[in-house]
Amino acid sequence: MSKRVFRDSISLLERLRRSELQSFVGTRALQHIECRSTPSSCTLGIRTVSLQVVAQRMKSVGNIQKITAAMKMVAASRLKGAQTKMETSRGLVQPLFRLLGDIPGTTSGETMIIPVSSDKGLCGGINSTVVKFSKVVSHSSEGETSLTVVGEKARGQLSKSYAYLLKNVILDVTKIPLTFATASMVTDVILGQDAPKNQIIYNRFQSVISFKPTVATVLSVEEYEKASDKGFNKFDEYELEGPGRSELLLDLAEFKMGAVLYNALLENSTSELGSRMQSMENSTKNAKDMLGKLTLLYNRTRQASITTELIEIISGASALEG
Repeated sequence: MSKRVFRDSISLLERLRRSELQSFVGTRALQHIECRSTPSSCTLGIRTVSLQVVAQRMKSVGNIQKITAAMKMVAASRLKGAQTKMETSRGLVQPLFRLLGDIPGTTSGETMIIPVSSDKGLCGGINSTVVKFSKVVSHSSEGETSLTVVGEKARGQLSKSYAYLLKNVILDVTKIPLTFATASMVTDVILGQDAPKNQIIYNRFQSVISFKPTVATVLSVEEYEKASDKGFNKFDEYELEGPGRSELLLDLAEFKMGAVLYNALLENSTSELGSRMQSMENSTKNAKDMLGKLTLLYNRTRQASITTELIEIISGASALEG
């Protein structure tokens, strides 16, 4: 009688423990967790979660939580300075757009698409958004299109399906402090392709949680001449002294390309920091929730082990008395 009570008690305890584990980690996940078996549970085909495995998992999740919290603090500390530089660069670009205009619908023989992305990950979906908009602009552009990619993340996605359009890949620009000189060197590479129409795609910073995908159009000096003749910009509204009208327009077109690219790099860098700060905050919260669940599982498993030992002792004592 005592042996039967002992077996029934063990069987009931193991079934309760298994139902709790299934409700916590799921049936499939339970089958892949490293387990340990007891002689009594082997006959019933039931296993219990190893305390050592759960403790190691808790340690790993705790380390990840510390890393994501540190990355959030670093992004937050850099965000204010990047935002100040970005707002200053907007004052450099807006007068040029008012003078020469932003004409995305201009038809030309070739369109150079310049997606601006980051060189580092863990910053949400801002890079995927730039890649998606680049694909849409590429399909909607008339005539030939080509790509000059800025940033490692956009290169990794566009080089798979759009390798035949890639002309240049510019990396490690966002890993160094962004200055107008850096943007000018990138501009020289882009202007060296002599494309009549350039469309820069980047994330425009609005707030820490809001980024707007933006397409800025910069034309060649020949296209600006045509747009000026048609009255699409305000260049001819100003009186110029001397014969240097074409040279001035050429200088303005090149300077606009450098200024717009400089602003795009700063806007995208600020958006990257804001998105990284938000992503790391969410990751820290998720790690905290997971750590709480693992702690609960660890305590339940430890308590179940203690209960099993008590049942074995009591059942053994009852059997000796009987």
